[in-house]
Amino acid sequence: MVLCEHFRKEAFVMSDDEITYAQHHRALGIHGIGRNWPWASGGSSILAEFGTLHLEFMHLSQLSGDPIFAEKPRTLRHPSHTSYTHTSSGNEYRTVLNKLVKPQGLYPNYLNPSSGQWGQYHVSVGGLGDSFYEYLLKAWLMSDKTDLEAKQMYFDAVQAIETHLIRKSSRGLTYIAEWKGGLLEHKMGHLTCFAGGMFALGADDAPEGLTQHYLQLGAEIARTCHESYNRTFVKLGPEAFRFDGGVEAIATRQNEKYYILRPEVVETYMYMWRLTHDPKYRKWAWEAVEALENHCRVNGGYSGLRDVYLNHDSYDDVQQSFFLAETLKYLYLIFSDDDLLPLEHWIFNTEAHLLPKLCTNEKEVEVNG
Repeated sequence: MVLCEHFRKEAFVMSDDEITYAQHHRALGIHGIGRNWPWASGGSSILAEFGTLHLEFMHLSQLSGDPIFAEKPRTLRHPSHTSYTHTSSGNEYRTVLNKLVKPQGLYPNYLNPSSGQWGQYHVSVGGLGDSFYEYLLKAWLMSDKTDLEAKQMYFDAVQAIETHLIRKSSRGLTYIAEWKGGLLEHKMGHLTCFAGGMFALGADDAPEGLTQHYLQLGAEIARTCHESYNRTFVKLGPEAFRFDGGVEAIATRQNEKYYILRPEVVETYMYMWRLTHDPKYRKWAWEAVEALENHCRVNGGYSGLRDVYLNHDSYDDVQQSFFLAETLKYLYLIFSDDDLLPLEHWIFNTEAHLLPKLCTNEKEVEVNG
């Protein structure tokens, strides 16, 4: 409680007329004035940033009994918000998004914080967009399935993604392209590979008759991402891979051939294993473990690789923090029993930190282990 109170005082000492974090994501200087990155469509806010706050702040309010944690990010999203309930999940912020015209039902990655209108029409389920969609689904699950608005927004978004972004290659690989100004770029990022697990995780609550469809879609994305690993020399996947010019699931540009110990592929394997118990997901996960040991293990830990297609080591000499927080955690859980951090009780946030689901029956949730 002392820590929560300290955090409250330090994190939320801001006047009403200050530019808020949710609107401007980069705080500068001693004055606490925020600025967005100039490269982000002329200083726009980024979908995956302002859409990835409320789970954690809701949980802080639940722990502390102080509604200010949940109120702040929601107030930042819509200044007229004045009330809070523990089971709500940012309705005012969603109201703003729901009022905007979405091109073909898609959410662009950039939102201008001054005009309240979309910036550049670039849509990605990977970088810049990913956790926005993830948090819609997980808000529904974390609320003990009471946050109906989050559920509706999630499945509406997924329907638009299926219609306009998901494609199948000539050799049968399902992938998620990016959309730029009305044109598809047939590129799928490693970051996008988390979506296989997301589709499967939401399958049970899909509209009538679509549960098996979304499980299958998750399986197809998992297969495509596995192929992106399997088609490299080191058996670890590139930062992005393409489907054009006769190329499938291979990086064709030098600046997309690196691997920085990312977790998204094994994250999808973990969800697919837990939800289907198909042994291929453990097999694929073990392939990743062996590749990490053979090609990334160094004296001081594990290093990323500059080029996954080279037949010799190309270390970048960096062990990313998410390797411990996410990659190894998901791998460990794949080979653990299902009653260790069961999905019916726990939500993994976008960095694989644990948040308990709300229990409307007030049963206490404990960590097994």
